[in-house]
Amino acid sequence: MNQVAWVAQVAGKPVSIKEIDEREATLRAGNRASALPRPGTSEGRQLRRWLTQLVVAERVVDDEALARGLSDEDAPTLDEVLPDTSARLQIGSVAAATLGAPSARAVFADVTAAVEVSDAEVAAYHARNPLRFAETPAGPHGWRARPVAPSFDEVRDRIAAHLRAAARRQAFRQWLDARCAALVQLAPGYEHPGDPRQPDNTHKH
Repeated sequence: MNQVAWVAQVAGKPVSIKEIDEREATLRAGNRASALPRPGTSEGRQLRRWLTQLVVAERVVDDEALARGLSDEDAPTLDEVLPDTSARLQIGSVAAATLGAPSARAVFADVTAAVEVSDAEVAAYHARNPLRFAETPAGPHGWRARPVAPSFDEVRDRIAAHLRAAARRQAFRQWLDARCAALVQLAPGYEHPGDPRQPDNTHKH
């Protein structure tokens, strides 16, 4: 895809083409190989661009963990950070994949430790979504009764935790995007998959 030996540099340190080749080979040897695009196609090149984004993001968070003196013991579990599909979609595929590593989750915890939500935000969420944490009691003959809207006091803490977790994911995504923008240089042919300037980007407006 390019004429240099590296696909990107992170803080001046190169990421070799060989590393992306090895990542792609590992994917193609896995049990989801049949779902992957064929090598050499537009979609295949986009896959390599995505792998490049993942590798550079991993380098960024690993360097940050070292700079902050963090260890894997500082990391929350993956389920705590990304509890469901909605959370993964919210944070984006690259950040979600990065958080598979304990070192990245340790950075996540440190970067987002100060994120909080206000009482007003919690109350407004409950007003918009009164049934979000409603119980559905069992009715006769196995039928479920209509959900019963809980009082604000009953669900205040659950709503606050829900909103705080979402805000932390957003803060981490923004932090990671900013750090990558500051530290990463991509080689021609390995631009971001969504970059409208590269020829394989098919998302048009």
